[in-house]
Amino acid sequence: MIKEFKEFSTEAVLKVANEELLQSYQKSEVIGLYTFIWVKDKETVLEVDGISVTVPINNIVVLTPNQYFKFISGSDLIVYQFNREFYCIKDHDKEVSCMGVLFYGNSVIPIVHLDNEQRSKLELFHQIFLEELDTVDTIQAEMLRMLMARFIITTTRLIKQQDDFNSIKDQADLIRQFNALVEFNFREEHSVGFYADKLFKSPKTLSNNFAKFEKSPLKIIHDRIILEAKRLLIYTEKTAKEIAYELGFDDASHLSRMFKKHTSFSPSEFKKQLKLEVVGKY
Repeated sequence: MIKEFKEFSTEAVLKVANEELLQSYQKSEVIGLYTFIWVKDKETVLEVDGISVTVPINNIVVLTPNQYFKFISGSDLIVYQFNREFYCIKDHDKEVSCMGVLFYGNSVIPIVHLDNEQRSKLELFHQIFLEELDTVDTIQAEMLRMLMARFIITTTRLIKQQDDFNSIKDQADLIRQFNALVEFNFREEHSVGFYADKLFKSPKTLSNNFAKFEKSPLKIIHDRIILEAKRLLIYTEKTAKEIAYELGFDDASHLSRMFKKHTSFSPSEFKKQLKLEVVGKY
């Protein structure tokens, strides 16, 4: 079952489906769309950015367009996919407050856990979504966007609760803004100072605001760089030098040192290890 809404004038796309939609991702490729995968009654296995992820029941996995994705197994899923033209996360962030939390938070894949009450509410909500997809009129597009906004707000609230954002309430919005800034600037800007300036803070003040958080500002920047380097090493044929240049390093050795510090491998060693693992599978 795949239901799809398209808007010719804006090239907006929304897809609501079950696992049938994910079965087209039989090999790792950039997913290209904002994606929610709701695992309902049977454990599901996915591969995201080269990492196998087993998702228990009553959980929703959240993926961004630039992640590499492969569907391994699962059934009775609910999947929502949409493009920027349908609903721009960045432009609507003041409405839904999901940037830097639900989307573009850090290198961790966001997984939203549902209790029975939350599941029941979202199941009713899903039925409204399906009904609206079958109602073709002049306000259908606006209604679908409103429903998606509500779904994003609901899941953002849930992930904030489970990650205990209330314990760092004063710092939460700053951390969210920082994460989003890193996502859109990490290829060119590697220093805490750049992000501190954008947030009208000193680097020291910014770091102090992360004191209760599991990562320092610098570690978040480095983790995002390393994640992108891994993606390019796994899924492209680019050399370590080309990757370093793409990630804003004038000297490839600088990326190599950072990569080895985080992974215990140089980029070339990491690539070689990948090839050995592939050979080992066969």
